[in-house]
Amino acid sequence: MFPIKDDQPRYSTPYVNGFLIALNILIYGFQFYLQLTVSARAYDGFAREFGMVPAHLSAFLSGSPRYSLAEAVLPFFTSMFLHGNWMHVLGNMWFLFIFGDNVEDYLGHFKYLAFYIASGLLAMATQVAIYPHSTVPTVGASGAIAGVLGAYFILYPRARVLTWFFVLVFYIPAWVMLGYWFVLQFFAGAASLSMAPARDVGGVAVWAHVGGFISGAAMIKLFPERARRSPYAYR
Repeated sequence: MFPIKDDQPRYSTPYVNGFLIALNILIYGFQFYLQLTVSARAYDGFAREFGMVPAHLSAFLSGSPRYSLAEAVLPFFTSMFLHGNWMHVLGNMWFLFIFGDNVEDYLGHFKYLAFYIASGLLAMATQVAIYPHSTVPTVGASGAIAGVLGAYFILYPRARVLTWFFVLVFYIPAWVMLGYWFVLQFFAGAASLSMAPARDVGGVAVWAHVGGFISGAAMIKLFPERARRSPYAYR
């Protein structure tokens, strides 16, 4: 199921959400520039340097001098702004465009940014905890965006989402759309546990999705809601 739009109104301009979308696209544009004008090796090297490689953090925590604190920890932040290809970044940004504006409307701009980053960090921590010895760089905003989806699931379960499913287009409640997405991620993650050696895990970081969604759903009520601009802003 793929979301086309939702009917949840908002009463503020989602400046931060728009900034995050633009930043992610801009950074992937630079990645693509490296691949196109320098070399595939430069592109891969950039992803390995700024993507999250769980084995690097595990080596650092075990006392290995091979990686510094910055090399082990900084990718927790930078990896959530990198992507593997155009379909990856555009798909992620579309979900953020559909659902992020309402969560920013609820929290306010600064708190939304803090919430987004916290969701991304917890999502990445989940992926690292499941595969601590993976040598494959993990990149993508989807863990942070999963946190936004978890928050939307809690805040607006009855909002309607216009959804494309094969040849059909129809409205369904947000809790159905997002709940279905979460269940798919969870079972895909469970299936992946026995499919590849722990050091060679690549592809979609579904455990980051699971961790991000749960983190966002759990955290959203811990962040104070911004002052209402309309008594009818939320349902």
